[in-house]
Amino acid sequence: MAKITESEAPAPSSSSTSTTNDTTTGLILSKTDTIHSFLNSSSSSNLPEYLRQSALSLSSQQSLPYQSLRSIWTASDPTTRPSLSLLLRGSSFLLTSPKPREKSEELKARLRKLEDLAERKAYAELVKDITPKEAPEPFSSYKDQLGFGRWLQVFTSFTYALLQIGAQTA
Repeated sequence: MAKITESEAPAPSSSSTSTTNDTTTGLILSKTDTIHSFLNSSSSSNLPEYLRQSALSLSSQQSLPYQSLRSIWTASDPTTRPSLSLLLRGSSFLLTSPKPREKSEELKARLRKLEDLAERKAYAELVKDITPKEAPEPFSSYKDQLGFGRWLQVFTSFTYALLQIGAQTA
């Protein structure tokens, strides 16, 4: 059969050499006698060095990541390795979740601001029927500006006429 060289083998991942703790995510398997003997035989086989070290460290643990076991199984000689179903028989499976990501302080501040705006908008929508309508800003429309201009023109003309009459009578 074809051997997998180190250049063809998958790169070692952090989960292949890590212990099963809070940082390990994914499928976790409990170790059985079949898995233990497979890992012991893999640690002394012709696998790449990083996979042999991984097999050696995993053989001493009570539970191990499926991804690590699978990478060792895939790189092993197909004629000598047990079938995957035989290897996993009797093992308990535990699926862990990744740790939730931490939000930055900038994001938290922005979310608080958006939440406050949403609350204000919801409140305004809730009380829109009972709150008094806001008066429009004076001279905000062209019609208002024209009306004021005409009024100012009439007032100026009237004042001018009054001053002319007052100047002639005096």
